[in-house]
Amino acid sequence: MAYKDPENTLILETTKGNVAIELFPDLAPGHVARIKELAREGAYDGVVFHRVINDFMAQTGDVKFGKQGGASFNPARAGMGGSDKPDLKAEFSNVNHKRGTASMARSQNPNSANSQFFICLADAPWLDRQYSVWGQVVEGMDVVDLIKKGEPVVDPDSIVSAKIAADIQ
Repeated sequence: MAYKDPENTLILETTKGNVAIELFPDLAPGHVARIKELAREGAYDGVVFHRVINDFMAQTGDVKFGKQGGASFNPARAGMGGSDKPDLKAEFSNVNHKRGTASMARSQNPNSANSQFFICLADAPWLDRQYSVWGQVVEGMDVVDLIKKGEPVVDPDSIVSAKIAADIQ
């Protein structure tokens, strides 16, 4: 498929199929830069969806403990790690958390987002202006709906590869 802006489109190949996310560099420049950097490093490849709540969201991106087959993979700790890069300063906006919104996960500290993110499975207005929105699913929301649910997920689905559309030949 031809994307509006291939340099700002993230393609997630998952164990359930492909998902395309339009990135919002004007809205969350630091978070988009981090997502692109980690995708280009291959850091998200093999990372599980460790927390998936029906009618809420699917969370992934723990590149430290959530990489299946990786030396540090630990299903009990998946969701507790980030990357080796510094945490990001919050980039909250007035963009609503609606179905298909991609936003950064964080701890209680608003400036603690690192590599983990979630995709909203349904509208989640209570998250608005409290989490940094960095993208919107533009293709494959039906795939996101198929990701195995759980907290934690038993035998989780994963990101096979994460690439920026401009880098795909």
